[in-house]
Amino acid sequence: MQEIIFDITKIDQANLFGPKDTNLSLIRSHYPKIKVIARGDKLKVIGDSDTIDDFNTVWDVIIGHYNNFNSLNKEHLKSILNGSYTMSDINFQKKVLIYGNKGLVVRARTKNQVQMVDSIEKNDLLFAIGPAGTGKTYTAVALAVKALKNRSVKRIILTRPAVEAGENLGFLPGDLKDKLDPYLLPLFDALRDMIPSEKLSEYMEEGIIQIAPLGFMRGRTLDNAFVILDEGQNTTESQIKMFLTRMGRSAKFIITGDVTQIDLPKNQNSGLKLAMKLFKKSKGIDMVFLDETDVIRHPLVKQIIKAFNNNKS
Repeated sequence: MQEIIFDITKIDQANLFGPKDTNLSLIRSHYPKIKVIARGDKLKVIGDSDTIDDFNTVWDVIIGHYNNFNSLNKEHLKSILNGSYTMSDINFQKKVLIYGNKGLVVRARTKNQVQMVDSIEKNDLLFAIGPAGTGKTYTAVALAVKALKNRSVKRIILTRPAVEAGENLGFLPGDLKDKLDPYLLPLFDALRDMIPSEKLSEYMEEGIIQIAPLGFMRGRTLDNAFVILDEGQNTTESQIKMFLTRMGRSAKFIITGDVTQIDLPKNQNSGLKLAMKLFKKSKGIDMVFLDETDVIRHPLVKQIIKAFNNNKS
């Protein structure tokens, strides 16, 4: 029998071991011949030397993933345990994008978010497609802020189609800006995490950061800009063409969207769906598809996404 002790003092055990120790239970069930005991700031493992050696190797991968992404979801843990996951798969370079407000570290936290980071370095136009909660918009905004801070672009332009998601906002009080702000709130929320409020206000007053509905893009040429079209599934075919042809010199474009949540009238086709079909093999254009394994919201969100996907099949 052999015993080995791992120091987990600097690790958020609730985050690593999962709600109600679900991750820890999964590890224990994978190693039924050894004892895995979490007590205080130590993880004690007792068993035969061969199994202990295997556990030690797997534990290094688990901690490597956790240290890089500050999270460990069930899907990634399963792939680590069954040997289908390797460090090269996830690109274990620290994908810190920016350091936000109050010490917030903004980084790519999942395999497909890392793929978004890698892709926009190589391509000028990226489609990030996936369900709610996968971090596609947040990652895109972080990439834009990083590009601005690195001075690889001179401005950030964020836009969304003003399409009502089942609610009627037409009778909201206030001027045009007041009526449109609810559509743009998710973009404001992301920026407020990443840029101090005074600096953000200064950027917006000077036009360095611009947030506007998609209709305001018509007729513009967007040079030296990082441009994000959010909720791209709610563009019409003519709107997506209009937006894509705004691309100027030294520009980066990211279009995010969820093709399972289209809020257009039934007689309107989604421009995002058309663009995905037209450009799936085009040079300089890439597509990253996110799924429930990328969800970093409440664990129930993954179950919700799976339930709706299963209902359609």
